[in-house]
Amino acid sequence: MSNRNGIAAMQLAGPVVLLLIVGLVGSTVSEARQQDFITALVQATIVIAIYVFVGNSGVLSFGHISFVAVGAFAAGIMTIPSLVKPTLLPDLWPFIADHTISNVASLLLAVGLGAAFALLVGAPLMRLAGLAAGIATFAVLEITHNVLRFWEKIGPGAKTLSLVPTTTDMTQATIGAIVAALVAWGYGRTRAARQLRASREDPAAALASGIRIHRQRLLAFAISGGLAGLAGALLVHQLGSITTEQVYLELTFITLAMLVVGGMNSLWGATVGALLISFLDTYLGRAEDGLNVGVGHVTLPDGSSFVVLGVLMVVILVLRPSGLTGGREFRLPGLGRGRGGSSPPPAAEAGDSPRPPRPGATLAS
Repeated sequence: MSNRNGIAAMQLAGPVVLLLIVGLVGSTVSEARQQDFITALVQATIVIAIYVFVGNSGVLSFGHISFVAVGAFAAGIMTIPSLVKPTLLPDLWPFIADHTISNVASLLLAVGLGAAFALLVGAPLMRLAGLAAGIATFAVLEITHNVLRFWEKIGPGAKTLSLVPTTTDMTQATIGAIVAALVAWGYGRTRAARQLRASREDPAAALASGIRIHRQRLLAFAISGGLAGLAGALLVHQLGSITTEQVYLELTFITLAMLVVGGMNSLWGATVGALLISFLDTYLGRAEDGLNVGVGHVTLPDGSSFVVLGVLMVVILVLRPSGLTGGREFRLPGLGRGRGGSSPPPAAEAGDSPRPPRPGATLAS
């Protein structure tokens, strides 16, 4: 038992230490460069949120950025001083316009709204799988985007939401990402998560053993929705302003790319993929505007970052379908080896499988 607990602790320590390193290094660079590190940590929080559902259930979701959007706009609107809301947002419902909350309260509000929204839309959607599930979650993203874009009773509509307090610094971004990792790790060790992973690998056998697949998927969907809402709040408090386009297709693509590249079956993979692709995307974007590299000056064509990320995803899927981490959690070499020098597969110890999720698996009610 102690050996198993040691392995579980190491699986948490890897992502947490990596996030801490990013936070500590980011605190030593210039203020302008700090934004790159904060962005990486916020995006890691989003990817970890997606992993909680996709990694454990095997059902691909294109709708998680809708929870990020809900968290971002809720936290942003509710922290704008009530004195300026009538000017910025003249059509807001009075109970929204007349109240302002603190930064911490806005983070909690974003978590609650993200989880509640996920429960609401997940109740019918979690009975779907495969292509149907992907299309349905994308429909949620489209609906959320258009409601936020055109319904000015709850937000700025097509205009930019501005004057949001910029409270997401390096410390808060690091804490937010670590909290997401802790929640993901803690959930992954529960009986509910083990049952969900069993249904991912063999839905028919899971049903035969009495696992209520719909209920377990809905629970994971709600937890991931809450974490995505937290990430949205961190995002809007980093930027100070936001539009509906910033929490739409581009963010959906890049966060899914992060999960696929890192390895969608593990927390370690989600963390590594998010941080790696975030920094790569940042510097590719800079190269499109012109970047000094050594003694030369590099300027890439517009759109190069998406081309590079797309090619990278294809290469990873072809050469390493389980991602850079192979779908395995972090583990020091030799940890957990018995007297005979052998060690059980990490997947068996974690109740997980190194194989990639099977989005086409059948889902019963």
